[in-house]
Amino acid sequence: MDVFINAAVSADGKLSSRRREQIAISGEADFARVDRLRAEADAVMVGVGTVLADDPSLHRHDESHRRDVRGTDSDPPVRVVADSRCRTPADASVLAGDRETYVLTSEAAPERRREALEAAGATLVVAGAERVDLSGAFTALEADGIDRLMVEGGGELIFSLFEAGLVDDCSVYVGNLVIGGREAPTLADGEGFVDDFPELELDGVERIDDGVVLQWTVP
Repeated sequence: MDVFINAAVSADGKLSSRRREQIAISGEADFARVDRLRAEADAVMVGVGTVLADDPSLHRHDESHRRDVRGTDSDPPVRVVADSRCRTPADASVLAGDRETYVLTSEAAPERRREALEAAGATLVVAGAERVDLSGAFTALEADGIDRLMVEGGGELIFSLFEAGLVDDCSVYVGNLVIGGREAPTLADGEGFVDDFPELELDGVERIDDGVVLQWTVP
């Protein structure tokens, strides 16, 4: 399965402020670029922290991109949430509508929360004892026909994906804002690397509005 990250960060590398509220870092031109990326994906993924902070629906804004890329009768990408303890609310927007939503969770998730999510329509993928085993969960997604997975955040999930060696490509819009704050989330949070830092190869740079998109691949 091809896994690619797409994110927008401030000039100082922040995904959001210390309040972890949603901030418009990019504009309409970049939103259109993200729509095109989603059109190429079989699934769009976020971590539970993003669900709790932003309540995203992960829907596409311009269905014409999907039709252009995959044809008139193509299905929209399914939704995926990494959630080790099944903290996703049963009324979350990511579960709304008729599109399938996978919740990747662990054996440590309370049974009542699992049942609530399944009752809300989620498809649970249990992999790992205390935390989601992302590699094992991705194997299950691939078996269900997901070949291209787009990851939209947040920083904890992105770090975990790099830590597990599961990232193939990464596109980052760097906007013209300075957010600051030692507690503000960055592109890759988690415990951080102390050695064997993942190295990226720069594939391209594109100016959009007052920012740039950096295209990276993982060797």
